[in-house]
Amino acid sequence: MKSKVEEALACFNSGFDCSQAILSTYCEEFGLEKETALKLSCGFAAGMRRLGETCGAATAAYMLIGLKYGKYLPNDNPSKERTFELVQEFERRFAAQNQSTNCRELLGFDLKNCERCMATDDTLEEALSALSPVFQALDSEVTVNKVNITTRELAEQHHFISSPTIRINGVDI
Repeated sequence: MKSKVEEALACFNSGFDCSQAILSTYCEEFGLEKETALKLSCGFAAGMRRLGETCGAATAAYMLIGLKYGKYLPNDNPSKERTFELVQEFERRFAAQNQSTNCRELLGFDLKNCERCMATDDTLEEALSALSPVFQALDSEVTVNKVNITTRELAEQHHFISSPTIRINGVDI
């Protein structure tokens, strides 16, 4: 049986975003169907709509805290306050562990633009050149497949995670 961490990683590696992987892994414990959780959390991905703001994994945790403790009756302000306290505590711990809750800072690049992509070919060529003696010693051949992602459909088809993406045997490195 998979652990929750393994389940979330498998969801993420299958093409879903951080927010979706976290919320859908834990949602059923709080009475929310997996499909609904995936749809609900989609807009929170990539730092809130690909803006690089609050981390999707963190926003999914906020939603889970809300599912467990959140206010659902008009006058239940103690539940609202408890939820706010727990979200603030989660954020404090997350930031202490990761130095930020900001997606752009956590990833080290801005999801709104692709300036980082420009050097990918050169970086890949340099890496392959540097590793060439290793490949030769292992009698191993390297095949490079470059795919220029120009549409949302292509991104979905190739489970495009970030820009740029370099994968070895299907695993994003």
